[in-house]
Amino acid sequence: MHGSPGLLLLLAWTVCLSLGCSRQRAVPDFDEDEAFAYLKQQCDFGPRIPNSQAHRRCEDYLYDKLAATTNVCRRQKFTYYDADVGDTLYLTNIIASYNPDDNQRMLLCAHWDSRPWADEEPDSSLHHLPVPGANDGASGVAILLVIAEILKEHQPPSGVDIIFFDGEDYGEPGKPDKWLLGSKYFVKNIGGYRPLYVILLDLVGDADLQIHKEYYSQAYAGWLVQRIWRAATLEEARHFYPDVKHVVLDDHRPFQEIGISAAVIIDMDYDYWHKLSDTPDKCSAQSLGEVGRVVLRLLYDKSL
Repeated sequence: MHGSPGLLLLLAWTVCLSLGCSRQRAVPDFDEDEAFAYLKQQCDFGPRIPNSQAHRRCEDYLYDKLAATTNVCRRQKFTYYDADVGDTLYLTNIIASYNPDDNQRMLLCAHWDSRPWADEEPDSSLHHLPVPGANDGASGVAILLVIAEILKEHQPPSGVDIIFFDGEDYGEPGKPDKWLLGSKYFVKNIGGYRPLYVILLDLVGDADLQIHKEYYSQAYAGWLVQRIWRAATLEEARHFYPDVKHVVLDDHRPFQEIGISAAVIIDMDYDYWHKLSDTPDKCSAQSLGEVGRVVLRLLYDKSL
């Protein structure tokens, strides 16, 4: 091929743009250090268990963070009466929308509460103590807080909603009605809202990250799982594995039960699950960054 160097450079740049060679122009960067700071900030409030001061303070913090990124942000207040202990829980889902006029919508979600009981501790005398919830709760929220800031600066190709669910981790073994309180309430009152798909983030900050495909996600939203793993391949996400390994009851299930495609990105191979040792030092910015980049690829890469 012959021609002037300037003309060749211009042609090469034009081809690169047309093929999407510049990842930065197609998919915004994800700040993993900022995500880790958000994880630690949530833990600094203390365990975010319903009706506690830490829960109330963290609720205000998360609402203010989301409200700073969009004009469409609200709190969905609800209560749950626990007949076993005769107590009413005061709970809040926090909901934000981006590119709100687009009818084609994607929902990203995580739970922001932490477990009231460390019932996986080997020492049963510790079971009554609340869990810090660094990975189990704060990690997914931390990623979505960074993504919310990105959505403010870079309008996504389609509409995006973010929900922080409350009361996910209140459940007890053998009592399924006590789990997933926030997502169940949202779905019960969903009205005409029908996102194209739901992606749930849970336990995504483990320093020893191992993301496997989850059974219900594969069974009820196989096409979405395939899309997530395609995005992971493009992002060279080394800790996403192709096998189905765990069956997980989580906030994606209420959506699946009403026919909405939903998948969870989760690492259940976490030694500190529902233990007092679920603290920020067991998590890493690199893990948050890997998952965050995969989610951004899903939102911004039209070729998927």
